[in-house]
Amino acid sequence: MLSFFIVPAGAVFIYMTALFLVALFKRDNSIVDIAWGPGFILVARVAFSLKPGYEARHVLISVLVTAWGARLATHIYLRNRGRGEDFRYAKWRQDWGRWFVPRSFLQIFMLQGIFMLIISCPIILVNRSGARGLTPLDTLGGFLWLTGFLFEAVGDYQLKKFKKKPESKGRIMTVGLWKYTRHPNYFGEAALWWGIWLVALSVRGGWIAIVSPLTIGFLLLKVSGVTMLEKKYAGNEEFVDYARRTSSFFPWFPKKLKKNS
Repeated sequence: MLSFFIVPAGAVFIYMTALFLVALFKRDNSIVDIAWGPGFILVARVAFSLKPGYEARHVLISVLVTAWGARLATHIYLRNRGRGEDFRYAKWRQDWGRWFVPRSFLQIFMLQGIFMLIISCPIILVNRSGARGLTPLDTLGGFLWLTGFLFEAVGDYQLKKFKKKPESKGRIMTVGLWKYTRHPNYFGEAALWWGIWLVALSVRGGWIAIVSPLTIGFLLLKVSGVTMLEKKYAGNEEFVDYARRTSSFFPWFPKKLKKNS
């Protein structure tokens, strides 16, 4: 059973190393963002192939991960196309100086590979299990995954349409799903991984996979998601007003602020 963890780990190491070499050639470390979703598809395919025969739950988890990973990669690729290296990676390129190459390999590509494996825990546990038949937990997990997927996909689509309008330049997105949460796409991603964890709960030892949604939640809320993005808008009066009215993460009805007399 150890192979169910060692083989995906080896696949991720090769995948992230290859990405690192491509990034060096292109001088663009932000390709790692496009490759994030497909990395999970790779883990799902590798884990799926390790067990002879398969059950409905194996197929379910692979379909959910593949749909999410493919959509996310396509969205990020189209969003970043022709824009050059993302400002975060460009800043690190400047700040790290002569240590840029080793720090890129370790702190960007290998670190993301480690997080990828941790978050993939439910995928690996489901595929190593021989438990047969779907349960109510699978149904509940699938429903939560779908809710999260729609929040992420619709939120991204609404923001894309908003940014295309000339009159939106320099403005803050405050309509659609963005009326109820400042980060519907991040909320959606967290929710769908909780759904995947619920699917894993149907197999032996599946509770261990709670490390997956906890990790993705930590990354989105404290590291590369909400915190980093909102720092970008610090001091923006329109955003300050929007933040006073709108929930940061969990969707909720906007607050009605009292007008100054």
